[in-house]
Amino acid sequence: MKATNIRKGNVVRVNSVLYRVMQMDHVTPGKGRAHVQTKLRNLTEGTQTEMRFRSTDDIEKVALETKKMQYLYKDQQGFHFMDTETYDQVALNEDTLGDAMLYVLPETSILIETFEGNPVGLELPPTVDLRVVDTAPGIKDATAQAQRKAATMETGLVVQVPAFIEQDELIRVNTTDGSYSERAK
Repeated sequence: MKATNIRKGNVVRVNSVLYRVMQMDHVTPGKGRAHVQTKLRNLTEGTQTEMRFRSTDDIEKVALETKKMQYLYKDQQGFHFMDTETYDQVALNEDTLGDAMLYVLPETSILIETFEGNPVGLELPPTVDLRVVDTAPGIKDATAQAQRKAATMETGLVVQVPAFIEQDELIRVNTTDGSYSERAK
């Protein structure tokens, strides 16, 4: 694919190394040629790097296989997942997963991405429902403008929520940017 078709979340191969696109900006300067500036995470080492591609560069997009697994627990070796059909277990470390585990609760089924049989990450749903465990109390009739306050979810994720959200409420969170979406039913 052309470099201009790169999107956040894609897995690409550059110099025979697999990278996940964490951020992508298409830059068109006043002088010079347009280019694509990316932040990439190395899937084997977990390190991040920035790379610049010309708009006309061809980039190899890698197709990953997905397998439904259940998240079990976290320990010193990482996050443990179990295949619900074969009961095989795999562990992925924090460097590989990044902040994706802030959206996953224990005993939740999730899609694990694999490349040539090796787990390289997970595929999050567009939104997840999480319970608010800590937030400041709301102020009634404070202002006509929409106020936001910080709320800590049961996974440790901190989300800016409207002032009317209370502790122990279930809310829907967007996994692409960690933003509040709506109250969950």
